[in-house]
Amino acid sequence: MLDNLKKYELVLASQSPRRQELLRDLGLRFTVKTLDVDESFPAGLGMTEVPVFLAELKAEAFRPFLKNNQLVITADTIVWLDGKVLGKPEGRDQAFAMLRDLSGKKHQVLTGVCLLSAEKKDSFYVSTDVWFKTLSDEEIAFYLDYYKPYDKAGAYGIQEWIGYIGIQRIEGSYFNVMGLPVQKLYEHLRVF
Repeated sequence: MLDNLKKYELVLASQSPRRQELLRDLGLRFTVKTLDVDESFPAGLGMTEVPVFLAELKAEAFRPFLKNNQLVITADTIVWLDGKVLGKPEGRDQAFAMLRDLSGKKHQVLTGVCLLSAEKKDSFYVSTDVWFKTLSDEEIAFYLDYYKPYDKAGAYGIQEWIGYIGIQRIEGSYFNVMGLPVQKLYEHLRVF
């Protein structure tokens, strides 16, 4: 499958173990390379614009180092609640506040993806609606103490304990909520 990619050396620009696992499970061989990129985004970007902007920002940082046979894959996941972005929490207090805000509500998880080669760029996003039950302070504290989700947008991982007990339903891609919308990524890679 994906014979069209044989001409490329695939580079995943992500330290995320979940993204690495999902890409590996697609049957792709790749190397992991990352650059430090300031993940600030301009005020006024809409819900669907933020993750694509950030994915493209990460990809463009590779342009000066990009070899002709390389294809860089970047992604950025955000949680959108009540008109604002919930990124990665800066510590326990902020993570607690985020989970309390998400408790009992519907929110969107959006992942922007950018595919960049020397000749071509393809960017897209996927959005998934997620509903949390009302979480008790004890449940939030337990999750934070045992799972320390400080590297995750919105301070949670759907594939962890909080997802098992707290998420009532989703509409859309489960893998998008994990951080990489593999089905749509596969479709874009097929025609890259």
